[in-house]
Amino acid sequence: MISEPTLATTTARATVEAWMREFQNWLCQQLERADGAATFQEDQWAHAGGGGGRTRVILGGAVLEKGGVNFSAVRGELGEAAARQLLLPDTRYFATGVSVVQHPRSPHMPISHLNVRYFEAGNGEAWFGGGLDLTPVYVDETQARWFHTQVRAACDRHDPTYYPRFKQWADEYFYLPHRQETRGVGGIFFDRLTVGVDGSFDELFAFVQDVGEVYGRTYSALMRQNRALPYTAREQQWQAVRRGRYAEFNLALDRGTKFGLEIGGRTESILMSLPPQAAWVYNLTPAPGSPEAATQAWLRQGVAWTE
Repeated sequence: MISEPTLATTTARATVEAWMREFQNWLCQQLERADGAATFQEDQWAHAGGGGGRTRVILGGAVLEKGGVNFSAVRGELGEAAARQLLLPDTRYFATGVSVVQHPRSPHMPISHLNVRYFEAGNGEAWFGGGLDLTPVYVDETQARWFHTQVRAACDRHDPTYYPRFKQWADEYFYLPHRQETRGVGGIFFDRLTVGVDGSFDELFAFVQDVGEVYGRTYSALMRQNRALPYTAREQQWQAVRRGRYAEFNLALDRGTKFGLEIGGRTESILMSLPPQAAWVYNLTPAPGSPEAATQAWLRQGVAWTE
């Protein structure tokens, strides 16, 4: 796991921002090593209210067809709609975080997502949020259970109630109601873990750091395990359909996408999460007994992956 950097200031805001910057560096290194053929390209941007970010995108890798690991630390004034959404009496804010989405080349390597974030409101309230999940094109039950076991162990180091609470939250959040299916095999999702209410700053920050670490470790391991698996043109067609469902969620339902656009975030960085190609096939129904039907059967809420 990466170590916390040495800081010139001890304020909570500066501490979290510095770690987020270093975490972006560490995670890009882990993914580049596991891919072995491509590196992240960076561009920096400024936010109108103050601060900015570093967008890092990888393209055309041996494993990763397209992916991003984005850091931001921004401040300013929220619009009235965003302030109402967050139930804030004061529109001033500071937010920092790292957002990650990886779209692999192979249909046998899951799409992945991670977000870790910290928010300070002008009235002094501060909280952490985040989550991680896997979206396989073809569900490998053994790998899905291993992933959840690793995530549960990371949660249990901090609070034994975290995994069951946040796993259920992920099942509810990463869900397409218009399709009546989950986005993938889930993971954990948590929001507004408030400093001084849900734990101390140090306790909550340590948990968020472990969430970042377990993502980097488990996804890199899956990249190495699945990179050489052969695949067919039919499997690529199913991959395009599943990527379409991923795009539906991110554009129609994802809170982070909506919030980023509402506060005037950088559009290219926000929409980095979309796949390089996708497809929508009218009234598609997988054939009974097919691998596609088997995957579709796993896309439901409440699967007890660690039991």
